[in-house]
Amino acid sequence: MVEFLSGAVTLAYLIAALFFLRFWRKTADRLFLVFTVAFVLFALNQGLAHMLAVYHEPSSFIYALRVLGFVLILIAIVDKNVSSGKSTR
Repeated sequence: MVEFLSGAVTLAYLIAALFFLRFWRKTADRLFLVFTVAFVLFALNQGLAHMLAVYHEPSSFIYALRVLGFVLILIAIVDKNVSSGKSTR
């Protein structure tokens, strides 16, 4: 059952990445591209954690992929807010 759920979560991350990739191709907005990369990193994190049988994730190197994904999202949101603030002035 754990294998099934791990695969389902990995697939959900990849589907989310494909949606953001589609939005990026339509709008050419960097925010969507960064979200695509972040969700691919989340999928890699989930897949590698399962394939390598990591049971204590915070002490493994795989956890860095998830942290990197969240840092990218935060940077993209700040960049979007700063760039949109400059255009309204």
